Amino acid sequence: MAGGKKGCLFIFVIVGVLVLLLYPSIKRTRNQLMALHEEIKTAWAQMEKQQQHWLDLIPNYVQTVKGCAPHEQEVFGKVTRAHAKAAVAMTMSQKIKANNALTAALDQLLIVAERYPDLKADQQFIHLQEKVADAENSIAEGRMRYNEAVREYNAYSQRFPIVIVAAIFGFTKAPLLDAPEPPQVRF
Repeated sequence: MAGGKKGCLFIFVIVGVLVLLLYPSIKRTRNQLMALHEEIKTAWAQMEKQQQHWLDLIPNYVQTVKGCAPHEQEVFGKVTRAHAKAAVAMTMSQKIKANNALTAALDQLLIVAERYPDLKADQQFIHLQEKVADAENSIAEGRMRYNEAVREYNAYSQRFPIVIVAAIFGFTKAPLLDAPEPPQVRF
């Protein structure tokens, strides 16, 4: 029995020494994973802020088109319903789906706007088109920054032996944002 106790003590000491030796490396890896994950969250938050600015412009945009094309109620209804869904979407997948629907509805609104020369000459409409275009560009840049952060995090977290530390601490692969670009305003 004395040999069994010595064997257990020896294994315990070896495991303890390994833990002490590996602890700094594990801590550094976990901290790096956390930092990269925070970059993803920051990029997503910035993109959501830009998306919200874009969403805030839509009602004024619709009202301006309505002023010159009041009989296009079907298109206005589609944009309004899609806008309402995009405004209440909570999860990433819901937001992507809702924004895709809003993008499709806005494409129809842009087609309507193209048919009205008075509207294309309206200064308020031109100003709103510029604001919407700027917001769309910001969203595209935000999507690119988010995807870059995700690629860096995923590449780092999938390396060996980092993948083991990631699994131990619950770091999972982050999804890329593959949503289509918002509609581009045509001048």
